[in-house]
Amino acid sequence: MQLLKLKSNYLIWILLLLSSNVYSQDSNKVIRTTPIPIAIKWVDSIAGNFSFRNEWSYPLGVELKKDGKAGCADGGFCPQDCYDMMDKEGMVKKKYSSKSYQLLDTSHLPYSMQCEAWCYEWAGTNYVEVHRKSADSIYCFTTCGIATHCSLELYIVNDTCYASIDLNSIRSGCCTNFYSTDGYITIDRKLWDEGIMKAEFSFNFDYKNPRKDWPMYWKGKVYSKIEGSL
Repeated sequence: MQLLKLKSNYLIWILLLLSSNVYSQDSNKVIRTTPIPIAIKWVDSIAGNFSFRNEWSYPLGVELKKDGKAGCADGGFCPQDCYDMMDKEGMVKKKYSSKSYQLLDTSHLPYSMQCEAWCYEWAGTNYVEVHRKSADSIYCFTTCGIATHCSLELYIVNDTCYASIDLNSIRSGCCTNFYSTDGYITIDRKLWDEGIMKAEFSFNFDYKNPRKDWPMYWKGKVYSKIEGSL
């Protein structure tokens, strides 16, 4: 589902970069309508612990069962045929074992991000997708899930990064964007040239909530293959 955002969001961002700030009467402050450009710090290597990339999870709706095998979790995200092959304890019946695993995706999905954030309807994420758009531009976005409905989006153009948060709220039923006000991002140049994004970042964002006196933020680390080629 996240991939559907690529083309449309990329064009929207280009248009947004040409706009200016607007005044918010609700919060009595100027709210940004574009992200502030943040200069990328390029380094030969980044110190710190990036061992999260050795961890993994099953796809949404799949979990490890009592018998030590992967199976369907509650929530209805597995194919219906797989649920029909389960017993009352949620285990796959032996006679359906082979057929069930032909239908069920039990791939190990390696983590590509370690992060923490404060934004609306956020319960964490371990994944970021990184896509090359042109010779000098990259688009990154974090994946959403059952309880996480906001996505960090990064546009990297040459030596500049533009950061925003895209909230697709299940409460209000609409989308809202929040734009960076400050922050930093450090990227490993050697791995970048090899098609891998290894980075550390921290960004703050504007938002319209006068009841809170701290900024919306997102910070963490990325280790992900850059998809797409020229």
